[in-house]
Amino acid sequence: MSGVTLAVAPRSDPDRSVAPGCEKTDQQQFRHHLQQQQQQLAVSGVMGSLRLIELQLVAFIMVFSVSGLVPLLDLVFPAFVSAYLIALSRLAFPSLGRVSVDGSQEIFNGSKMFKLYVILGTTIGLLLPLAYVLGGFARADENAVRSATPHLFLLSFQILTENVISGLSLFSPPVRALVPLMYTGRRIFVLLDWVQDAWLNKTLPKNAPSKDVAWEWFGKWLAAANLMYFSVNMLCFLIPQFLPRAFERYFRDADELHRNMSEDKRATVPTNRIRPTIDRKLD
Repeated sequence: MSGVTLAVAPRSDPDRSVAPGCEKTDQQQFRHHLQQQQQQLAVSGVMGSLRLIELQLVAFIMVFSVSGLVPLLDLVFPAFVSAYLIALSRLAFPSLGRVSVDGSQEIFNGSKMFKLYVILGTTIGLLLPLAYVLGGFARADENAVRSATPHLFLLSFQILTENVISGLSLFSPPVRALVPLMYTGRRIFVLLDWVQDAWLNKTLPKNAPSKDVAWEWFGKWLAAANLMYFSVNMLCFLIPQFLPRAFERYFRDADELHRNMSEDKRATVPTNRIRPTIDRKLD
């Protein structure tokens, strides 16, 4: 989500190879190698647990689609994004048919702080809104459910699309990077509507129970936190960092591929020129 699924590449297996003689001559490097593997496995475990939730998200998507809680524009938006990404992968940025030069599918390899940022976004953007919608169903709060459902619906589609695309070599890095960018751009407008409903359109009577007051403020701050997080995520991460690195890697791989093809052609040209000369001498 928000590019984090693609950024940490949860589907790629960590490198388990150790340099020859490392376990005897360089114990510190070996320990550092093991620590890197443990960090990669920890992040993979966090993101891998999301795949269990994805099955539930598919069920929620189906329920939201037929319940009338999601506007028609948001229902059509995933189909438009999928068709546009397929067109880009065929016409504008076709796959090079191989993994990157460095042998990895990662677009952005972040630090520990970035991984904490990923976990924070998962909690704010997915887990808490899911609990809020379920709580709205339990409390018969139709306004809360209707306000938060479009965001959760689009985010569910975004996570599924990111995971499907990240596991296929048919989509190039620019196409994969556009998935969170397009979905986040649409969800910012959805979150603006949620903030407006939570802060302006919803009011409680003065003698409302404390539970209702706490529930109302939970919805208000949750909507504001999502708007703040994903706005910062788009303006400070996806556009200035994530997308440029995807294009940089794509064109670097394209240059490397063209260079290898040129070298292969130059290697075959002398043999093609020498062969007719030999044939004439033999005649």
